[in-house]
Amino acid sequence: MKKQAKLIVHTGSMFSGKTTSLWRELYRMKVAGYKTVAFKPSVDSRDEDEKIVSHDNLELDAIKIESIKDILNYAQNNEVDAIGIDEVQFFPDKPSKIVEYFIKLMKKHITIVVSGLDMDYKARPFEIVKELMPIADELIKHHAICASCGEDAWVSFRKSYNEDRIEIGAQDSYEPLCRSCYNIKMKDREKNKNQISIEQI
Repeated sequence: MKKQAKLIVHTGSMFSGKTTSLWRELYRMKVAGYKTVAFKPSVDSRDEDEKIVSHDNLELDAIKIESIKDILNYAQNNEVDAIGIDEVQFFPDKPSKIVEYFIKLMKKHITIVVSGLDMDYKARPFEIVKELMPIADELIKHHAICASCGEDAWVSFRKSYNEDRIEIGAQDSYEPLCRSCYNIKMKDREKNKNQISIEQI
């Protein structure tokens, strides 16, 4: 009989080690004899289609999917004990549906390990991570190092002036910042954006 299923959530800013921790969790489970599989959102174009790659270059074979529901379909047709899901905030499913899917998977005694950003570049919580936090068996908040002062980072600062909530990118597009440095850079960002808008008139 399979062990009791768990929901393990790794969250925090970019470059904080969330994906590395996802890799470590699944590796340990695989060594322990669990049948494991990893999934990534189809919109994540940063790495190979069939790989999850951490910022320290750890690789994990992964299946690219459009919706969390695809994982349910996989679990119905394959024997699996533990599932890893990277960048959960990128999936288009409603948070309530993702929670519903996760509960169905755990009822099948499948452990779920999730990594995802807790906030967007404007420091607004991602709804799905906010919904998963209270039902998680284990919740780990990771911190990167602030790119400006070296303190624990709090959020991912976007370097461009793109206003879309989701913009796929890495170090060329984002940097981790502590709360104080983030507030300073966001103030400068707004000032520069307004200056650019005036010059375009």
